[in-house]
Amino acid sequence: MNKLSVNHLIGIKQLKDSDIDLIFQTADNFKEIINRPIKKVPSLRDFTIANLFFENSTRTRLSFEIAEKRLSADIMNFSASSSSLKKGESLLDTVNNILAMKVDMIVMRHPDQGACHFLSQKINVPIVNAGDGSHEHPTQALLDSYSIKEKLGTIKGKKVLIVGDIMHSRVALSNIYCLQKLGAIIKLCGPETLIPKYISSLNISFESNLIKALKWCDVANILRIQLERQNKQFFPSLREYSMMYGITKEKINSLSKKILIMHPGPINRGVEISSDVADSKHSIILDQVENGVAIRMAVLYLLAGKINNEL
Repeated sequence: MNKLSVNHLIGIKQLKDSDIDLIFQTADNFKEIINRPIKKVPSLRDFTIANLFFENSTRTRLSFEIAEKRLSADIMNFSASSSSLKKGESLLDTVNNILAMKVDMIVMRHPDQGACHFLSQKINVPIVNAGDGSHEHPTQALLDSYSIKEKLGTIKGKKVLIVGDIMHSRVALSNIYCLQKLGAIIKLCGPETLIPKYISSLNISFESNLIKALKWCDVANILRIQLERQNKQFFPSLREYSMMYGITKEKINSLSKKILIMHPGPINRGVEISSDVADSKHSIILDQVENGVAIRMAVLYLLAGKINNEL
């Protein structure tokens, strides 16, 4: 198989195992290319991609932009704060106007869950979900799993701990779907007030004691506390959260084995993770960033290859 089974990347849930394998294989090739002196390939020359970001982003937006440039695509960047959305224009009208300029693909981040799915039913170009509310962030999950596979050789049977604000994290849900498809064993850790009720239906265990959870795992993926999405107080204070669930050098040194430390960014140093852990030999945070470019190149390349065939 050399084609994706989907026309859009809306979420991990819609991908087949073979799709993930194909994305990883394609990313392997692109990672080798972007580490060459000449990093650019003509794969998407004369192909236009619009990056529509309705929420703030640093890593994801820049990662998509550099991936698009490495593929030689033409890029259109859109900022909601300076658009006609402020004048009352609808999301669909905004996107249709952009498509009228002969754009070939949309990369979109939006604060509302399901926004990318809604658009995928209304327009006839591929959409890549760069994060929709607290729902999914599929390319982050793909790059996270790719990074684990790169370091450990396989994901099947590995114990992956996800720590932090699970309830408000789109990264958590996409990671759960992706890791389960690849055969990992997943456990969640954090304040019970930040653990959503749906996890009981996903066959995932929960551990409230961070030290016990760290001793169990092979990989710990640390999530940021998303205060901007919280409409009430879920724990007494950031200081207390850090004491209970912050990853520190002392906690890591208490373990009898080496584990991988991951973080999707942005990092709140001193809250969910200390600087001496984030910058330590245990951390593969910058590897995640590098792999994000290769994964996004793979996704864009594979979706572009389907345009003339199925859309």
